[in-house]
Amino acid sequence: MSALRFAVRKRLQTLQIYWELVRIIVPVTIVTEVMSRTGLIEAASPSLAPVMGLFGLPPELGLAWLTGMLVGIWGAVPMIFTLVPVASMSVADMTVFSALLLFAHGLPIEQKIIQKAGPGFAVTTLIRVAGGVLYAMMLHHLLAATGWLSQTLDPTWIPVAASTDWTGFFTGLIEALIFMLVILMALAWGLEILKLSGLMALLMKILTPSLRIAGIEGEAGQFTAVGLFLGISYGGGLLIREARSGNVSPRQVFVSCVFMGFAHSIIEDTLIVMALGADVIGVLAGRIVFAIAATALIACLVRSLPDESFFRWAFLAEPDSPQMR
Repeated sequence: MSALRFAVRKRLQTLQIYWELVRIIVPVTIVTEVMSRTGLIEAASPSLAPVMGLFGLPPELGLAWLTGMLVGIWGAVPMIFTLVPVASMSVADMTVFSALLLFAHGLPIEQKIIQKAGPGFAVTTLIRVAGGVLYAMMLHHLLAATGWLSQTLDPTWIPVAASTDWTGFFTGLIEALIFMLVILMALAWGLEILKLSGLMALLMKILTPSLRIAGIEGEAGQFTAVGLFLGISYGGGLLIREARSGNVSPRQVFVSCVFMGFAHSIIEDTLIVMALGADVIGVLAGRIVFAIAATALIACLVRSLPDESFFRWAFLAEPDSPQMR
């Protein structure tokens, strides 16, 4: 294949991935913004207030958690110190709440992308939220029992919500979509360069032992690594193409999506919550260890299921249905 034909094919493949993501992101983002501006999210938040007691957190943070799950981290962080005074929170509180946000945020968009790769929306969302709740509870009890991180919170950054009209919202959305296209193009070519230079093989050699423990092998490892560092939008977007091409088995697609739900965008997201005062061990090291262990258990379950049960449970489809071909 000539270099020109390869370049054209690579660009078309990337544009196909981008179009899949745009079809998900634009309508879901608009619907979520409408829910936020009309007060629907705020109206639903009181039901989560009692749940915050499971994590030893102020009930007021239920609104920020729900906003994070529906809108994303950037929608939740400006609300935290508006709802709860800085002086009334400890580093432990922020670390536990940050864990909740890191596991489950932007669910309508990110889980819709996961669904496009094959796994069912409901089951992967449930696993992801349950993982975040379990990890946050474990972290809370550990910190409460040891007194670790009990000092008063002293954030390096206190975000302030920026009020924008609908014109500003759509301008920001368009800018984000343009930025995503640039990133996807750079990522597609960057992966090819990494493969040709041998750096991808070196990176995967470093990550493979941990991914193998989690039950992720072969081609799925590369796209899981992309999701781990850059986020579900990019890792999941690339996985959509590979899943449809048949290069990655459905079981590996599912396990990879589960892992990315637990641990993704570990650079950007971790830096955000650390600026709010969260402890790096709790929000990064502990999160990755939990993600590997929890995904390994789920991978064992997946391997033990017969095909018919697995596809009906994980993909909500029959093994020989058109969407699984």
